[in-house]
Amino acid sequence: MTTSDQGVRPTVPPGPKTADDLVDDHPHPPAPRPAPGSGRAALFAAAITVVVLCAADAVARSYPFGPRTRNVNDLGNQYVPFHAHLWDLLHGQATGGLLVNWQSGFGTSFLPDLGTYLTSPFALLVAVFPRDEIDLAVYVITVLKIACAGAAMAWLLLRLRPGRWWAAGLLGASYALCGWTVATASYNLMWLDGLIALPLLCMVGEWVLNGRRPLVGVLVVTAVWVANFYTAYMATLAAALVFLLRLWLAGLPRRRGLTAAGRAVLTFALGMGLAAPLVTVVYFGSAHASVGRFTQFAPVGTEDLLARLLPTTYSFGSPALFVGTTALLLALALPFHRAAPRRVRAGWTLLVVVVTLSMQWGPTHLLWHAFAEPQGSSYRQAFVVCALLVIAAWHTLSYGPLDRRALGAAAALLALIAVVASGSQLVRSFAWPVFLLAAVGALLGLVLLGRERPVLRMAPAALAAVLLLGAQLGETTATSAVATRMRVGHMDDYAPWGDRQQQQADAVARADGWPRYRTDPGREQTVGNDPLEVGGQGAQYYSSHTSAVLSSTLTALGGGWTSGGRSLQSLDNAVTDAIFSVGARVHSPPDPHQNWFPQDGSGVTVTRETVPPLVTVRPSAAGSAFGPSPYRNQELLLGSRVYTVPRLTIRNSAGRQPYRSTDRRQGVRIGAKATITAQCPKGSEVYLWAPYFAGTARLTGPSAHGPTGLFRADWRPLTKIAAMARLGTVPDSGRLTVELSASRLGVVPDQAVGCLDTGRLHTAVRQLRATGATKVTVSGSGGTVRAELPAGSRGIAVLAAPRIAGWRCAAGDGPAVRAGEYHGLIAVPLAGEPRSVTCTFHPPGLRLGTAVGGGALASLVALGVFGAVRRRRETGRSGVT
Repeated sequence: MTTSDQGVRPTVPPGPKTADDLVDDHPHPPAPRPAPGSGRAALFAAAITVVVLCAADAVARSYPFGPRTRNVNDLGNQYVPFHAHLWDLLHGQATGGLLVNWQSGFGTSFLPDLGTYLTSPFALLVAVFPRDEIDLAVYVITVLKIACAGAAMAWLLLRLRPGRWWAAGLLGASYALCGWTVATASYNLMWLDGLIALPLLCMVGEWVLNGRRPLVGVLVVTAVWVANFYTAYMATLAAALVFLLRLWLAGLPRRRGLTAAGRAVLTFALGMGLAAPLVTVVYFGSAHASVGRFTQFAPVGTEDLLARLLPTTYSFGSPALFVGTTALLLALALPFHRAAPRRVRAGWTLLVVVVTLSMQWGPTHLLWHAFAEPQGSSYRQAFVVCALLVIAAWHTLSYGPLDRRALGAAAALLALIAVVASGSQLVRSFAWPVFLLAAVGALLGLVLLGRERPVLRMAPAALAAVLLLGAQLGETTATSAVATRMRVGHMDDYAPWGDRQQQQADAVARADGWPRYRTDPGREQTVGNDPLEVGGQGAQYYSSHTSAVLSSTLTALGGGWTSGGRSLQSLDNAVTDAIFSVGARVHSPPDPHQNWFPQDGSGVTVTRETVPPLVTVRPSAAGSAFGPSPYRNQELLLGSRVYTVPRLTIRNSAGRQPYRSTDRRQGVRIGAKATITAQCPKGSEVYLWAPYFAGTARLTGPSAHGPTGLFRADWRPLTKIAAMARLGTVPDSGRLTVELSASRLGVVPDQAVGCLDTGRLHTAVRQLRATGATKVTVSGSGGTVRAELPAGSRGIAVLAAPRIAGWRCAAGDGPAVRAGEYHGLIAVPLAGEPRSVTCTFHPPGLRLGTAVGGGALASLVALGVFGAVRRRRETGRSGVT
């Protein structure tokens, strides 16, 4: 079979010319017609994608096709609970609204979380599922997103170059099922919007290049930036590189090229401007968030980089670049495919190489991640390289069958990659059979595409399609199944909705009394966002936007956290319950899905306490700042002295005093066993604060009784600290003994034990109730809190919510001013003995974003009117002529 200089096969209709054709043609691109078979290619890619994903989960015996949970890491801790909260919002059952989420973190800004996790149009599908099938809803959304990404890429490929629709469908599925998708993004489902965004934004570039669909292009940019601005940012950078290459390949005159570039800048600027009301809120939410604990970027070695191009390789910290052996072979063959113009071969090959290398260099690595070092996976931009590999592969295929020279060179390079990658530990023994079968199938299929005579009574193209499809289905299914199985082994995982969550939700619903008091779903958490999943209003909160003031306040009060300080835990403490108006608390046994602590035989119970209202009145502003002791810090917020903090005697298992810690953890180092002895008033409640201790603690002695304290912490790296725990009651002798059983070496601080006088606490609560608000109401959006105060109220009113940025308050009929702060809580000075206090929340960045969005909308309307007037005048002049 012969090919022309532009590589148009005699057996395939030539179709519309593209920018690549214009390299050796005239410099003026014609308006493209719809590419033949685009719809079939998109449907074919989507079908392959769905089949592979479901087959892989069935092979891995993963939910919903098997007993293994797929809720690993943040999928179980964040994304499923946030989608459950969206379900509650859509059905009118959430505590709070779009402005403030009162279920998490004692009151947090919700728009940043909405913009980060839930603004994808696919997220709305949760509404059609039952509440107890939230895991199935998230799975269906995940599959649909990946399928749409494959369809979008297949559609784009046929816009870039004409070719066989089934081949475009195969490569579209290769992109959708790339290593980045199955290994990294399948459990970070909001990133999948970026997988869809990249081909869509490249399509916008094609419209700009040909002067078509300006309004639709702007709206597409807006949609992808609203869906998930983080990956949309990466996709926009990639689309800009693709557009510049396409512009260079088009060979337009300088003036026309600059005009096209200007149209592209305007299109993307207007689209991003329309998305600004949400994007700015997300940005300022991140600016006020806890900084977390980040790891420094270190590029992976060449062996690991190349290994991730092969099927069934997996690791958390390396770029997942797998796109299938067929697509990889075609991309490797492009530089040697003589049917393609030289500039096409050079341009696309160079772009793939440069973008791949940019992932490995610190400054460009930060550029891809919006100049913020990512916490967790370092190669979140790997889908860009996968997209470029697939587009390069399509350019190879669309210029005609490969000759022996090109196919031989590609096979040699593939063999070289395999040899170098064999030195990586990421290539396990089962990878080689899968790779060899896929390579043989791909090579035979590509060879058959160049034949004209029938083979086995089948047309060569039909047999090639069967071979290529079989190879892709096999290796991609295996790669996805391996990633699913190995991910569970390397990360924390969480059970889908079941009896435990249902019992917690039922208990919360029976006890709920918001806004008279809060109901905490419990210290014995199931996931990092229990209040969003099972209801209630607690301290527990895990988000990229966990505020710094909330994190520092709860830590100072003895709270625990994981994920470097961004996943805050409930604090089961009588004093903090009084401070934050927690009138009901759910208690559950340890999660049976986890192996952190053994089951204790208990069931789900609820305890109730009489607590102050959400708004209390204090005599004066806050005094001294928080100190090192959480017991004294709690007393500062309560306004009363209620703890005895005794001197401690700590002994190790040999009866000796342990050595002191030599790092910044203040206290003594303990081994597997240790005891703490102290003297406290009899009948007081014993609490243990040991943030750097992992293990169990319990009171011992003839009359000692109480719960066993469970502590989880680590030090290197510092990703979690343990929360304060209640251990029981001081015996009549006044002498208490705490027995520690550590799972690893830890540190116990000098002021680890606090003994709470419950009588003093009850007195303090009565005083706060007597002077506190007589009635508290919260608006439906959650953004306004109004409290009616007793007559003669003086001093300051304190709202038991973190003083995050955005709160403005007014006392009585006075003007609303920026809220004050009372040890991390919202404070309002009471001048003139007002009878009410009103606090309103305005998300930071919303006004700025609205102004930018309004300007972008006005500009878009003005440009549309100007264009319509100009076209009408041109039409009139033509009629006169």
